[in-house]
Amino acid sequence: MTFSRIVSTGMAFPRRVVTNHELAQTVDTSDEWIFTRTGIHERRVAGPDETTSDLAAEAGLMALKRAGMDPMDLEVLLVATITGDLPFPATACLTQTKMGAKRAVAFDISAACSGYIYGLSVADAYIRSGMYKNVLVIGSEILTKFLDWNDRGSCVLFGDGAGATLVTASETPGLKYVEIGSDGDFAELIYIPGGGSRVPTTHETVDAGLQYARLDGKEVYKLAVRYAQELTERALEKTGLTVNDIDLLVPHQANQRITDAVQERLGIAKEKVVTNIEYYGNTSGATIPVCLHEAVEQGRLKPGDKILLVAFGAGFTWGAAVLEW
Repeated sequence: MTFSRIVSTGMAFPRRVVTNHELAQTVDTSDEWIFTRTGIHERRVAGPDETTSDLAAEAGLMALKRAGMDPMDLEVLLVATITGDLPFPATACLTQTKMGAKRAVAFDISAACSGYIYGLSVADAYIRSGMYKNVLVIGSEILTKFLDWNDRGSCVLFGDGAGATLVTASETPGLKYVEIGSDGDFAELIYIPGGGSRVPTTHETVDAGLQYARLDGKEVYKLAVRYAQELTERALEKTGLTVNDIDLLVPHQANQRITDAVQERLGIAKEKVVTNIEYYGNTSGATIPVCLHEAVEQGRLKPGDKILLVAFGAGFTWGAAVLEW
């Protein structure tokens, strides 16, 4: 029987760091106001010439190099993003060219902050079916170009970045469980109203700021805590594990208060929870693969460790996965 396993990781970020103090120069806010409500001190912001595919390619090449794989040997390239370089073609195709992965099937996944786990589920299905043996799953976002920098309710939350994992066929289980889901009834809790077929871009829609992200923070918080708890509990039940069996919990980095609430409700030790929102903000589909990469770099992961991933995002979408490292 064939299983799927993560064998390497990579990440990439823009060079520019924007602190809360810097934001406070142009928006009615402060470092204390932002940090106490979100856990964020700073975030990375892409420059005018930096694109989502640039970050995706850099993170992807790092993951391939760590695995000793030539880009020409890559079979599938998935990019989870809601901030693509262009409306079309897929950002994965642009990433493919920049990586030199000419033989790979390349396409995007649009599931917002849950996009990486959606991509992981696709990779797992391809590999288990025997259709492909190696799949690169990248979460890459440049959210800061879709924000109203005068809206302190949204501009303080997000940052730019990319994370990548190479998933390959294995004789021993790596990905033990994955679940994804969605509920479109909550679609307008986090969305961009303009720029699509419903409200095409015009001078009027741009003047009205309809090209910028909008969110209902209070409702998103309530949904996120509920779904994250339900997902993690179901993942443990389906795999026959307990909270004590989990070596690392890697949650989507949306808000430190959400992470703390989930950690407390599950009763999992704080030292087992991976967080980096303080330095990067919410990078949507990039947060979980970036957390995995940093956990590897920091020596927090060793062979045999059991890892629980959980995410939620616009759509409303959600996902959870249990891995053995």
